[in-house]
Amino acid sequence: MTDDLPPMLTEIRSDFLDLEVRERLQLLLEFANELPELPERYSTHPDLLERVEECQSPVFIFVEVDGSNVVHLFATAPREAPTTRGFASILVQGLAGLTVDEVLGIPDDFAQGLGLTEAVSPLRVRGMTALLGRAKRQVREKTAA
Repeated sequence: MTDDLPPMLTEIRSDFLDLEVRERLQLLLEFANELPELPERYSTHPDLLERVEECQSPVFIFVEVDGSNVVHLFATAPREAPTTRGFASILVQGLAGLTVDEVLGIPDDFAQGLGLTEAVSPLRVRGMTALLGRAKRQVREKTAA
C-alpha cells in the first residue's frame, strides 16, 4: 500500500482504514448511492462503454481524456450490485480531475489497500481491481493515439 496516491484517493483510503470492517462495508454502500448517472452521450449510446468482464455484475466504463490530459471516468453498475457499484463510484470520484500520469501512477492494488478484503469476497476484490486496470488501459490507449 503506497502513500503516493492522489489526494482524493488518499482521503478515501483513510476514510476506509479509520473504520472497523463492518463500517467499511457500510461506507462502500454509501459510495454506491453516490455513483453519478451517465451523461446522455453515453446513456443513449451504451455501445461506447466497455464491460468489465471480471465483475460478477454487469459493470461498464468509459474513459475520456480531454485536451489538457485530464481524465474523466464514467461508469454504470446495477443498484442490485452495491459493492461493485460502490467501487465504481470510488474510482469515478477519485479519478475526477486527475491527469493521465496521476491515473497511470495509481497502484494496481489500490482496491486491496482499502481494507475491504475482510468485508467482501476475493472475487469482488478481483472485480474492483479489474475496474481500475481497464480504466488505466483505456487511458493508455487514448493517449497513445
